[in-house]
Amino acid sequence: MAVVKASADRFGHRFERQLFVDTSAWFAFVNRKDPDHHTVARLLERYEGRLLTSNFVFDETITLCLVRLGHEVARQVGEALLDPGLTDLVRVQSQDEAAAWQLFEARPDKRYSFTDCTSFVLLRRLGKPAVAALDDHFRQEGFEVEVG
Repeated sequence: MAVVKASADRFGHRFERQLFVDTSAWFAFVNRKDPDHHTVARLLERYEGRLLTSNFVFDETITLCLVRLGHEVARQVGEALLDPGLTDLVRVQSQDEAAAWQLFEARPDKRYSFTDCTSFVLLRRLGKPAVAALDDHFRQEGFEVEVG
C-alpha cells in the first residue's frame, strides 16, 4: 500500500481541508487491479489536507480486503488506516448510530448500507467535509464528492 503523505506542512501546521474516504475509495486505492485505482491513488496521494474515515468504514474496508485480497493485505491496510500520521479515524458515537438507523429506515427507496448512513450522519456532525467515494450515495445525500 502506497503511503499517503501526512497532512502537515514542513513547519508542522495542520491543514484545515478534510477528505472523508469511504470503503469504495480505500478498496480501489489498495487494489491495483481495480478500474478506479489510478484515479483514487492520484487523489489521495496529492491531497493536501487531512484524510478522515470512520470506525465503521474501517471495519467494512478491512473485511472487504480480507475477503477479496487476503489476510496479509487486510492487515497492512488496517495498520495504515490506524496510523494517525496518515488518517484520522473518527468514531461513530451512539447518537450517530441512532440517527443513522432513523435515516436507514427513512430511505427505503435507496440502497444505502447502514455503514453509509453512519457516514452521512457523521459527516453532517463534522461540518460536511468533501468525500472520496465511488458510488452515488454520498452525492444523493448532498455531499461534495471528489471521486466517482
